[in-house]
Amino acid sequence: MPGENLSRDEARERAALLSVDGYEVSLDVRSAVGEQAGEGPRTFRSVTTIRFRCNEPGASSFADLIAPSVTAVSLNGKDLDPSEVFDGSRIVLEELAADNELVVDAQCAYSRTGEGLHRFVDPEDGEVYLYTQYEPADSRRVFANFEQPDLKAPFRFEVRAPEDWTVWSNGAGERREEGRGALPQKGGGGRRAGGVWRFAETKPISTYITCVVAGPYHYVTDTYERVFEDGTRLEIPLGAMCRKGLARYFDADDVFLVTKQGLDFFHDHVDYPYPFGKYDQAFVPEYNLGAMENPGLVTFREEYIFRGKVTRASYEARATTILHEMAHMWFGDLVTMEWWDDLWLKESFADFMGAFALAGATRFTDGWITFANRRKAWAYRADQLPSTHPVTADIRDLQDAKLNFDGITYAKGASVLKQLVAYVGQDAFLEGARRYFKRHAYGNTRLGDLLAVLEETSGRDMGAWARAWLQTAGVNSLTPQVVLGADGTVEELAVLQEAAESHPELRPHRVAVGLYRRSQVGALEQYARAELDVDGARTVVTELAGQDAPELVLVNDDDLTYCKIRFDETSLATLREHLGALTDPLARALCWTALWNMTRDALLPARDFVGLVLRFAGRESDIGVLQMLHTWAESALVHYAAPSWRETGGRLLAEGALAELRQAEPESEHQLAWARFFATTASAPDDLRLLEGLLDGTEEIEGLEVDQELRWAFLGPLAAHGVADERTLSGELARDDTASGKRHQVRCLAARPSAAVKARAWEQVVESDALSNALVEAVIAGFDQPSQRELLAPYAPKYFEAIERVWAERSIQIGMDVVRGLFPALQDSRETLEATDAWLAAHEQAAPALRRLVLEARDDLARALRGQACDETAGAAAR
Repeated sequence: MPGENLSRDEARERAALLSVDGYEVSLDVRSAVGEQAGEGPRTFRSVTTIRFRCNEPGASSFADLIAPSVTAVSLNGKDLDPSEVFDGSRIVLEELAADNELVVDAQCAYSRTGEGLHRFVDPEDGEVYLYTQYEPADSRRVFANFEQPDLKAPFRFEVRAPEDWTVWSNGAGERREEGRGALPQKGGGGRRAGGVWRFAETKPISTYITCVVAGPYHYVTDTYERVFEDGTRLEIPLGAMCRKGLARYFDADDVFLVTKQGLDFFHDHVDYPYPFGKYDQAFVPEYNLGAMENPGLVTFREEYIFRGKVTRASYEARATTILHEMAHMWFGDLVTMEWWDDLWLKESFADFMGAFALAGATRFTDGWITFANRRKAWAYRADQLPSTHPVTADIRDLQDAKLNFDGITYAKGASVLKQLVAYVGQDAFLEGARRYFKRHAYGNTRLGDLLAVLEETSGRDMGAWARAWLQTAGVNSLTPQVVLGADGTVEELAVLQEAAESHPELRPHRVAVGLYRRSQVGALEQYARAELDVDGARTVVTELAGQDAPELVLVNDDDLTYCKIRFDETSLATLREHLGALTDPLARALCWTALWNMTRDALLPARDFVGLVLRFAGRESDIGVLQMLHTWAESALVHYAAPSWRETGGRLLAEGALAELRQAEPESEHQLAWARFFATTASAPDDLRLLEGLLDGTEEIEGLEVDQELRWAFLGPLAAHGVADERTLSGELARDDTASGKRHQVRCLAARPSAAVKARAWEQVVESDALSNALVEAVIAGFDQPSQRELLAPYAPKYFEAIERVWAERSIQIGMDVVRGLFPALQDSRETLEATDAWLAAHEQAAPALRRLVLEARDDLARALRGQACDETAGAAAR
C-alpha cells in the first residue's frame, strides 16, 4: 500500500506538528468465534477516538490504519468520506485545528501471520485465542493511530468479547455487563460471565507496546510485595497465562519466582519503582518473537512452556527472556527512543541488563557464560555481514526498522554496554541509568541524552567512546604476541589489534589478559592476569613481563570487551591437545567461541573443529555450551566441510554422539542433549534402526525417557531419510493431536525425500498464503534437508524468480521467513553464488530490505565456500 512504509522524515515532520493527549479504543472481537460467512478475511470492529493538538492550525497530516474497510471517519465533528480520505494504510487529515478529535470506525482483519491481532484456533479442543503483537508498526492493523514511538499518549481500551472469555490489556481491567455495575477484577484476569471489558488508562506509552490478549486462557495469579527503605510499600499483582491445552505443563511457580527475583533486582539497582501497575505474562501460540515488552502485559512464545524434559539451558533461556522483557519496563517503556535509529537504547540495554540480572538475582549464576558463548556468537556473525551497521543505526523507514532487530542491536549492543561498565565502572553506569530514568520518565530520548548522564556520573568524555563503539561497525580481532627471554620467561607480551578492511576502526578495549599453564595433575589453569586498556594496533602488557612462559594466552579473559579472540601458535597447539583440561568454564567457553570464529573465517579447517568437538565436548560441564557445540559441529559439517569429507564427518559425528549418549549419566540433561544431537546426525541404517527401536520400545538406553517431544525429534531424521512415511507421521499426530504436534508433523512431512513432497511444500509456502506463520516456519524447516541437496537443486532458480513477488504480496514477517529460509544455501557452489549476484545486479531497485536479506544470504554462502576450500586444503595436506 502507498504510504504503508512510513519514513523517518515523515515521522519527524508529524512529531514536530502534533502532540497526542489520549486514545480511546473500542474493539469488538465476538466475531473471532463461530463460522465465517462470505469471502474475504475475518474481521472485527475497531472504533478509535484520538484527541490531539496541532502546533500549526490549518496544517494537514495523516493517521495510520491498515484495514480492509473503514465505515466512518469524523474529524472535529465533521464526517469525512472514507473513500476520499482512506487509502488502505493512511487517513488524510486536512485543516487541523489547535485541538482536535478524530473518530475512526473500521473493520480490521484478524491476523494469521503474528502481526496485529493474531487469531489462533486450537486443533485440540477448537478453542479460539487472540493476542496482539505490534513492534515495530502493527498496532495500525488493530486501531487507527499515529504509529511512531515518539507520539506517546495515555490509552483507554474497551473490548467486547464472547461471554466465556477473559480479556487482558496493559491496564487493570474490569468486566461490566450491559445495564449492570462493574465487576472488579484484580490483575486483569478472572472468569466471569458476559459483558464488556474496560481497562484502566495507561501511563503515556508508545503505540507499539499497547496490547490485548483475549480468550479462554488458563490464568494463574500471585503478588509481588516490596517495602522500600523509606517505608513505602509496593504491591504488584502478578499473572501468568497459557492455552488450556498447555495448562498441565505450565510451571507458573518458576515463572513467578524469576519474576519476583527480577523485580527485586531492578528495584535494588535502578531506584525507580515499577511504574505500570500489574504485571501479567502471557505465553501465546504461533508467536514470531521470543517475547514482547508490553507494559503490564508481556507476551512470550508458548514454546517457553516445556511439554517434555529439557535441559537447564532451556530454563535459563526462559529466565533470561523474562528478565530481558522486565528490563524494558524501564529501558524502552518508561523511556523510549525517538525513532528506530536508537533502537539500541532499549534492546541493547535490555539484553545487557537481562544477563546482569540473571547472574545477579537467580539460580543461573553462570549466566555470563551463556552470554559469552551463545549471545555474542549471534553478534559476531551479524557484524561481519555486508549489512552490518553501527549500534546506532541509520533507519530510513519501517522496513529498515523491522530488519534491525538483529544481532548488532541486541547482542553487540549488550556486549558494548558490558565494555562500557568495565570502562566507567559499575557504580557510575548504574547511577547514570537512575538519572536517565528520573530525567526522561515517560518521554523519548536520543543517544546524546544517555551520554550526558554518563559523563556526569563517570567524569569521562563519552564522545570519543561513543564514536568508536556506537557509531562505527565491525568487530576487531585481538591476538597475543609473546616474546620469551633466554631464561624462558616472558620478555614482552603485546596485544595486536586488527580490523576488517571494510570497517577499519580500531577501538579502545578494556581487557583482561590471562596466562594459563598445566598443573601437576594436568589441569589447565590461570596463574597470572593483567587488566589494561588496549588502544591502537599494538599494546604492550607491561604487567606480565617476567612471568613464566604460558602454554595459553587468553586475550579478553573474563569477556570484558567485544572482539574476536585469536591465538598465538603455542596457545592454539595447547588447545588442540588440552582444551578439555581448561578448568574455568567461562575461559573454556571463550576458547570454544574463538575456535568457532576461526572456522567461520576459514582459519581453522572444519574437520579440525569437528575433531575438537568429538574429543572434548564430552567433558563440557556447562550444558548450554555443550548444546551450542552440537549446533556448531553440525553447521561445520553442513556448510564449512569439504564436500568430499562430509560423509566421513557425518559418520564420525554420529558415532561420537552415540558413544557419548551411551556413556552419559542416566536421566541426566547431558544424556538428553546427546540423544538430541545423535538424532540430528543419524543417517546410517543402524543409527536409524536404533531411533526406530527407541520409538517403538524395542530398544532402550538406560535412563533415557522418550517423551513426546523427543519422539518428534527422532521422527525428524527418520522422515528425512525416508523411513517414517505419511502414515507413520499421521499416527504420531493422532497420538499428539495438539497445536505443537501439528507443527512437528508438518515439519516432518515436508522433510521426506520425495520430489512430490518438495513440490507440495514449495506450493504451500511460496504460491499460497493459506498457512499460518507457525506452519510456514514448520514447512520451511522441513523442506531444507542437508541430505537432500540433489533433490532441492531445481528450487534454486525458482527461488530467484519468486522472491520479489513474495516480498510484494505477503506480510513482511512471512516475506522475511521465505527469503531467509528458502535461500538455496545447500546448493553451495560457485554457480549459486553467481546466480545470487545476477539477481542482485538485475534488481538494484528492489526494496532495500529485500536486497539486504539476499546480500546476507550471499555472504553466508561465500563464507561457506571459503571454509570448504580451507577444509579441502587441510584434507589434501593430510593425505
